Amino acid sequence: MNALPFTIAVFSLASLIALPAQADPRATLLAGYAREAGLAGPDAFSAARGEALHRRQAGGGKPDTPSCTRCHASDPRQAGRTRTGKPIAPMAASASPERYTDPAKVEKWFKRNCDEVLGRACTPQEKGDWLAYMLSR
Repeated sequence: MNALPFTIAVFSLASLIALPAQADPRATLLAGYAREAGLAGPDAFSAARGEALHRRQAGGGKPDTPSCTRCHASDPRQAGRTRTGKPIAPMAASASPERYTDPAKVEKWFKRNCDEVLGRACTPQEKGDWLAYMLSR
C-alpha cells in the first residue's frame, strides 16, 4: 500500500477539522472587551455609541487631535490623513479587511489614539462600541 495518498488524506482531514477551532480575531477582541466591561457578551456593544465616540469632540487630549475624525475620516470607509499628511487606510472593516485581525496592533492603536484624543485610556466599553461601529461599516 502506498502511504502517500493516505498521508495526504489524513493531513487534509486534520486541516478541515482544525478550521472551526480557529477563532475569528475580531470576535475574540469583542468577547475580551465584553468580559473586561462586565457585559453579558459582545452583542451588548453598540455601533451607535461607537459612532458617537468616533465623531465626538473630546477636548481632553492633545489640542491638534480633538476627535477621531481629525485624522480618520468622518466616513470610516474613506481614507484619512495624519497631522503630517501621511495617508491612513480606511478604518471600516469593509474597506480594509485586514484591520482588527491582530489584537496587539489593535491595543497599540487604542492606547495611542485614546491618549491623544481623550487624554486617557479608552474603557473596554468604549473599545467594544467603537470596534462594533467599525465592523458594521
